[in-house]
Amino acid sequence: MSVPILGISSMATRQVLAELVDAYQQHAGQRVTIESVGGVDAARRVAAGEAFDVVILASDAIDKLIAAGHVLAGSKVDLVHSGVAVAVRTGAPKPDISSEDAVRQAILAARNISYSTGPSGVALAKLFERWGITEQIKDRIVTPPPGIPVGSLVARGEVALGFQQLSEMLNLEGLSVLGPLPPAIQITTTFSAGVCASSQQAEAVRAMLAYMASPAAAEAKRRQGMDPA
Repeated sequence: MSVPILGISSMATRQVLAELVDAYQQHAGQRVTIESVGGVDAARRVAAGEAFDVVILASDAIDKLIAAGHVLAGSKVDLVHSGVAVAVRTGAPKPDISSEDAVRQAILAARNISYSTGPSGVALAKLFERWGITEQIKDRIVTPPPGIPVGSLVARGEVALGFQQLSEMLNLEGLSVLGPLPPAIQITTTFSAGVCASSQQAEAVRAMLAYMASPAAAEAKRRQGMDPA
């Protein structure tokens, strides 16, 4: 019986990894267990030397772990590109988000808003600065607790307008996804994987990542609201 591959990922890739892991286990007979937590927490745990074989995070976070020696140089594999979508609670009025100006107006009109604390959220905050509305909306921004999807807050009625990776909003009850951000302001995050420096089975991880980056995995990625990298 093979030794299980143990991994950790950010919440954004939880659903797609569940599908890819299931397919790979059937394909290769290799057991795989991946824990999904907040991205900052995942990176911290890998950096602290916790025993993982593979880590899946935003591409720049993997780069930082490689630079610090926590992920093997040359092991990085880009898996998916993920865009940001906008959602309201089911039954709530659906604001127009078809253009950059429409999104800006929807934000200004919303009772409150919430967005990810990950890379897409950082990019949104910079967008708000460019629009000159940061001061105007700062008291209406709801920061999601670690590991809690923005969509959950929207579905519960705690947040009027939510922004997060489309993959994290799919299949959430009580949520109406208005669609992706318009192309002019779309924020695309590449999620990548890397072999942890502490892993005792680097070759087994490389084989799994080769499968996850192959054309065989493309349809699963699209089903989960992402594009193959």
